[in-house]
Amino acid sequence: MHWRYTMTLPADTPATPLRQLLSAWLIPKHLIHDLRISQRVLVNGSYRAMNQLVMAGETVQLTFLPADFVEPFPNVDPDSAATVAVLYETADLLIINKTRGSKTHPNQPGERGTTLNHVAAYLGDDQPGPYILSRLDQETTGALMMTKTPAVVPIMVRHIADKRVQRTYLAWVHGTLHGSGTFTAPIGRDPDDRRKRRVDGLHPQSAVTHYEAIDHRPGATLVKLWLETGRTHQLRVHLAAAGHPLIGDPLYGPASHDRLRLHCWRLVFPQPFTLNDALTTVTAPVPDDFDHFSGN
Repeated sequence: MHWRYTMTLPADTPATPLRQLLSAWLIPKHLIHDLRISQRVLVNGSYRAMNQLVMAGETVQLTFLPADFVEPFPNVDPDSAATVAVLYETADLLIINKTRGSKTHPNQPGERGTTLNHVAAYLGDDQPGPYILSRLDQETTGALMMTKTPAVVPIMVRHIADKRVQRTYLAWVHGTLHGSGTFTAPIGRDPDDRRKRRVDGLHPQSAVTHYEAIDHRPGATLVKLWLETGRTHQLRVHLAAAGHPLIGDPLYGPASHDRLRLHCWRLVFPQPFTLNDALTTVTAPVPDDFDHFSGN
């Protein structure tokens, strides 16, 4: 098995050394090394040295092998694809609308019933993926991004690290919250409960959450949230620390019969193997019962 990519450089591409082009595509140095040593990078069908220029209109072909990757094939058993709601799909990327109550990925060998198991069934036996890029808590719904090949994983991980992948959430929270603002309190482990995180807990890490109140009900506020960092339970911890825990949050909120009202509503991201600033936006419809809850 191999993964082959063929890209024709756009007309506005400046003359660039081949190595510099591959680096600009965010291909890791060790993969560039593998491509060079085995001459699996071709320009117009022929091998070209890494220090030579490539020009607009030329075609660059890259071939990746399983040996290029530490874990080329995810150990995920396929399960029923009935719950897979595809929001966006290309040859490289797949974004689905995750359902409430489904774990993102297996935690044990042979485990089934998670979102990743369902997506593996959707992709079929001829696809080695899926490769997870983002995670959502079990009770969180919405847009979940993954790739279909290992070659794209390090590129998109770099985009995430560089904050070029923007995640926007919707959540109903307890209480009345007005306007907009930013939570910046560091988040660490809760010393009293290993399941939880807390503001200024053990080994705190920087955490930045932006919010905007967009609707109100008696005793509840609908907020739009977007992240600059991706700490475990970040949204839930920041809102709870501000006195506005998410409705239905079993860890950080008051006892309730409601289920968690947190939805990854929108993803904005660049495409792999591109040099321009164009971004793709994918929006996940909210569940039918998202606005139906008992409140306080």
